[in-house]
Amino acid sequence: MQLAEAAVPTPTAGQVLIEVRAAGLDRGAWHLMAGLPYLTRLMFGLRRPRQPILGMEVAGTVAAVGDGVSRFAVGDDVFGTADGSFAEFAVADAAKLALKPASVDVEGAAVVAVSGLTALQAVQDVGEVQAGQRVLVIGASGGVGSFAVQIAAHAGAAVTGVASGAKADFVRSLGATDVIDYTSTDITATTDRFDLIIDTNGRRKVRLLQRILTPTGTLVIVGGEDGGKLTGGIQRQLGAPIRSLSTRRRLTFFISTANPARMEQLAHLLEDGVITPAVGARYSLGEARRAMTDLLAGRIAGKAVIRIPDAA
Repeated sequence: MQLAEAAVPTPTAGQVLIEVRAAGLDRGAWHLMAGLPYLTRLMFGLRRPRQPILGMEVAGTVAAVGDGVSRFAVGDDVFGTADGSFAEFAVADAAKLALKPASVDVEGAAVVAVSGLTALQAVQDVGEVQAGQRVLVIGASGGVGSFAVQIAAHAGAAVTGVASGAKADFVRSLGATDVIDYTSTDITATTDRFDLIIDTNGRRKVRLLQRILTPTGTLVIVGGEDGGKLTGGIQRQLGAPIRSLSTRRRLTFFISTANPARMEQLAHLLEDGVITPAVGARYSLGEARRAMTDLLAGRIAGKAVIRIPDAA
């Protein structure tokens, strides 16, 4: 990772050019940079990334619009996802953006689009959370997990977060009623039973997580880590629905997608204070390498943000 000069990109039909104010860092940026697991290379570049500039989450000001764009105009403050957001300018599909609520600062808005949207779909759309349910969020201190805890708690669920002991207070501040320290407790050996498990960590076997579900509970697998260089653990996602065929429990996964309706919903949740972006670390563009190192080392609680103006 290094700083370099590049031409300002030009938006094509359906796109906008954003003058970037801040960009969020998530695990997806590392996967695309490293080309791991290898399956990702089929979609994003076999020998090298098709988009060499890192970053997906973005917040900034519309600098130009392409043909056919009517939802946004030059000067609008927006947030969402963009190709190569670790830069002073980036292009984005208009369908993957929303107007930034005035009550939300640019750094907070920058860390929402990927992690927040994934959490929203996992908890509401796929998990179908209900008031009074017991919800377990594995990886509760991370990007997706921190939003999942807030969304489930707002729905009236009793949320247990799984995180290191050092991050327990942070997870409780998000709305969790209980925190399990994974460094000292095997969560799959607990006698507690949960109506919904949101697994953002991707390291535990599905059959073990199935044991701590209620008889009709739901497991939602969000991504996967440490599953090998070839598949990255995708076998857990593919195997879970098959295992569901022999049980009343629902074991499933999904692929997060963005569209105007979902982005508007996310904007309303931000504006109404249902979710509050947990920015745990801030870096300048020149410190992006250190930010990535801290992310991989697990030193960041919540989300990391790259402040683009600092690079100048």
